[in-house]
Amino acid sequence: MLPRDEVIAIAHLARLALSDDELEALRGELSAILGHVAALAEVDTTGVEPMTHAMPVTLRLRDDVVEAPLPVEVALADAPAQRADAFEVPAVLRGE
Repeated sequence: MLPRDEVIAIAHLARLALSDDELEALRGELSAILGHVAALAEVDTTGVEPMTHAMPVTLRLRDDVVEAPLPVEVALADAPAQRADAFEVPAVLRGE
């Protein structure tokens, strides 16, 4: 079982205020989760190809076709702020 002080530390990092009852419940749940992860770590995956999906997926990609650009007025229509023909954003870096 996960030590109580470790659960308190995890709750602190997650900014969670837990009662004693919640702390004990979470202690059991986290211990179970870590037990499952430990069991998965013991599985021999030699020869198993890495994958991005559990099932084979064929992506339906469209052809990359050059089209006319979006008119500036349309692109800037919903911009909260604009200057000339560009989006205006708050400065991130302040220079001299």
